[in-house]
Amino acid sequence: MTILTTHCRALLLGALLALTSACGSSNGSSGDSTTATATTDTSTDAGDDTTTTSREGMDIDLFQDGALASEITTVSCTLSGGTQTTCYRIEIAGTPAAREIGPFCPPSIYSEADEGGIWFDGSGTVWDIDGEFITNLGNIYGDSNWLLYDTASGEVNVTDTQIACEAAARPNVDPEYQNHCVQCSLDYYGGGVAQTVLIPTAPVPLSSPASLNNGDLGIALDGVILAPPAPVQAILAAYTIAAFDDCGGHVNPVEGYHYHASVGCAERGYDDDGHSGVMAYALDGYAIYGMSYADGSEPDDLDACRGHTELERGYHYHAASAAENMFIGCFSGEQGSVQ
Repeated sequence: MTILTTHCRALLLGALLALTSACGSSNGSSGDSTTATATTDTSTDAGDDTTTTSREGMDIDLFQDGALASEITTVSCTLSGGTQTTCYRIEIAGTPAAREIGPFCPPSIYSEADEGGIWFDGSGTVWDIDGEFITNLGNIYGDSNWLLYDTASGEVNVTDTQIACEAAARPNVDPEYQNHCVQCSLDYYGGGVAQTVLIPTAPVPLSSPASLNNGDLGIALDGVILAPPAPVQAILAAYTIAAFDDCGGHVNPVEGYHYHASVGCAERGYDDDGHSGVMAYALDGYAIYGMSYADGSEPDDLDACRGHTELERGYHYHAASAAENMFIGCFSGEQGSVQ
């Protein structure tokens, strides 16, 4: 069993580029739509008359090819704090751009790491879901009731049908599917769950941070929804492992494929100055960058929401490590919605 620190995994993948969680409720009102175009804000530094460019807010040109189901448009909307403004209307098909999802659960206790995905529970460790991990769950969690495999054959108990998936991928897990590795297929849901995301064209800062409220919090550049922390305590209480693939995502019947952590799959390469690349946009319009800079260091001035302000990029967030089972801690701006 390989135990991977999130820092190592982020460096490896970043260099290249609950289960049922509540959807954000729609509080955006649509008016006449127009095709969106990317904009940049420029400002003049009063001290030296030097014009600087800020990348605060969305750059819609950063979305990967194939990430979106249709062209981004601009519509009228009402944000979470009541502000009436304009939002980008972003439609996704429910599948990540340019890659296949999975694998999730390993087939047997003899499986290597490449036959399964990863697991994290917020305790500070990211595990490869290989055969050794499956057999060691009782020791990891100090509970001898863990037994996710057939002792005679070594086959892992996997939810490999739609009925099994939906019986296990819910808060009150059917007792028949306790002690299972839970995975669901997008084939059960037409190949993906389409969703529409409204994000303000210009962020509207809040005077005090807003809670995530267990709702979706943004969209990755590959067209995948960012979900709130996975409900790991409920998952573990049912003696289940809701396996994530190596990109930190999995499938449930409500949202289809979605991310619970950043491990670099959606992240752009490092900026020229060594700053981590953008990987997503939060519902308040602020960018979410990777956790670490090119030299392996992390920003040391993040606020409670995991954001800070720089001259070039304006206010933005840095994703937490996958081992923390989260992306950001709260919202610093009024939010749009996921519909």
